[in-house]
Amino acid sequence: QVQLVESGGGLVQPGGSLSLSCAASGSIANIHVMGWYRQAPGKQRGLVATMTGGGITKYADSVKGRFTISRDNAKNTVDLQMNSLKPEDTAVYYCNAAGVMVPPTQVLELWGQGTLVTISL
Repeated sequence: QVQLVESGGGLVQPGGSLSLSCAASGSIANIHVMGWYRQAPGKQRGLVATMTGGGITKYADSVKGRFTISRDNAKNTVDLQMNSLKPEDTAVYYCNAAGVMVPPTQVLELWGQGTLVTISL
């Protein structure tokens, strides 16, 4: 069974930092894109940051310069370092893996269970 397991999250004050980690497990041959999305209360889930296996990154405008995504292709992990956090960053953060190649022929998209990040005094 292939799945994503997230760790990190929690409560931090504005201006603080937090790190999220996500690991894909199971019989996975390759993952095209790994990244993070978030969903704030009353809002739709949206992109935070993604990275391809070749290292191409994409960030939401609202997090550029504050968040950094990194990935270990050999370990099928993706991390998100979040700095200078703002109250508007409060959301449930979801790990995503797209183009997950599972031998012999499956190609899947996976979501993590979500982890809550709260930015508050």
